[in-house]
Amino acid sequence: MTIDLDELVKVRAHFDAEVREGAQADAPRGHVERAGGVVRHVAPALGWNGVLWSDRDEGTADAEIAAQVAFFAGRGCPEFEWKLYDYDRPADLGDRLRAAGFVPEPPETLMVGLVSELAKLPVEPPEGITLRVVTDEAGVDLMMRVHREAFGRERPRIREQLLGKLRDEPDTIAAVLAMAGDTPVSAARMEMRPGLAFAGLWGGGTIPEWRGRGIYRLLVAHRARLAAELGIAYLQVDASDDSRPILERLGFGVLGMTVPYMWTASAS
Repeated sequence: MTIDLDELVKVRAHFDAEVREGAQADAPRGHVERAGGVVRHVAPALGWNGVLWSDRDEGTADAEIAAQVAFFAGRGCPEFEWKLYDYDRPADLGDRLRAAGFVPEPPETLMVGLVSELAKLPVEPPEGITLRVVTDEAGVDLMMRVHREAFGRERPRIREQLLGKLRDEPDTIAAVLAMAGDTPVSAARMEMRPGLAFAGLWGGGTIPEWRGRGIYRLLVAHRARLAAELGIAYLQVDASDDSRPILERLGFGVLGMTVPYMWTASAS
């Protein structure tokens, strides 16, 4: 069952309050700061640094952008992200970020699904596929292998983040591999915080020769069952153009669009 429009408006407000404005650190050594009109995530080494939420208008946005650039540059961060949503204020915030030297990455669709409905999806694996729960470094390295083959790039930050969570905060992550014999063909994870209504679905990459066989759907259903057991109400996804139609068929609704705006020290 897809969430109706009126309910989506309420869910988006809940999402903004809990996941963005009320954000919690997503890495064991990271922390969240509320500074003026922004909420930002700050982390050392390979951790994710960026702005999660902002509340500025036409008269204050440019100064806030400059303040955040100065802050992260002053920490020696090689890069940071301003995570922009299409309903953020002011309406031309993306143009202002570009003028300040930020570079937009491809847009994604912010989608949400009801766990109570998604948990009813069948979880029978396609022929030749088994699921392997990731609990250690060997499993994480298999996930990184899938990411390289599925997305065509290395993800050292994600590797460090996963290892840190499994070691220090195992109750905040559920990672899984789809295996064809001894070969990993898809990988995904769910990130959550105890007591919160939303959990995020991340990864979901499948190597090209195994796409179109229902593995992505399987990994969504698997994580939805886990979310139901934990009492989580909603699953949230930043969906690519490839994933969006699958998720819509599964009952996910659209909350908006999101664009990562990246600032890099080398380009400043």
